[in-house]
This record gives sequence, structure tokens and C-alpha cells, in this order.
Amino acid sequence: MENEIVVLENKVVDMLKTIYDPEIPVDIFELGLIYEVQIDEFRNVAIQMTLTSPNCPVAESLPKEVEDKVSGIEGITKATVNIVFDPPWDKDMMSEEAKLELGFL
Repeated sequence: MENEIVVLENKVVDMLKTIYDPEIPVDIFELGLIYEVQIDEFRNVAIQMTLTSPNCPVAESLPKEVEDKVSGIEGITKATVNIVFDPPWDKDMMSEEAKLELGFL
């Protein structure tokens, strides 16, 4: 069961890496917008994520896109996204790869 969860977590992360903030050419995982991914024994996924700002133009559509795409992964029962603004996002949360891509390194 634990191995199954690890495999599903990897699939979720791979899927998150296909979703991009439309204003920034980097995926939401590398941007550091995903704070936590939890998968329970029923294969329900709970994702804590933030946005680059509370006034983000995709505040409505991006969480729905994440839920839809993660819910579509084989083996996942349901996905829910909880948007949080604490701690607030800043560019230090980006991966090295994202910082390089955007010219911060």
C-alpha cells in the first residue's frame, strides 16, 4: 500500500509539472506554488497550493485545472485543491531550474 501511494505521488507530481501559470513560462510545481500533496488510503488527493498573488488572473481556473488533471490520473479517486496564502509565495520558493529559466540565477 505504501509503495502504491509513493507511485501515485510521483504520478501527481509529474502531472503538476504539466500545468503552467499562464503568465510565467514555468510549471506550477517548479514555481513553488504547490505546498503539499497528501494521498490517503482511499486514494483521495489533497493539494495545498498558493498563487503568485491573491489577485492572480487565474485564481478561479487554475485550481480547477489542477483538480481535473489530478483526478484524471489512473488510480486517483478524487482530488481537492485548497488555496492558501500563508506563507505568501515569493520567488525564493522556485526551484533552481525555474530560477534559471526566468533569469534569476
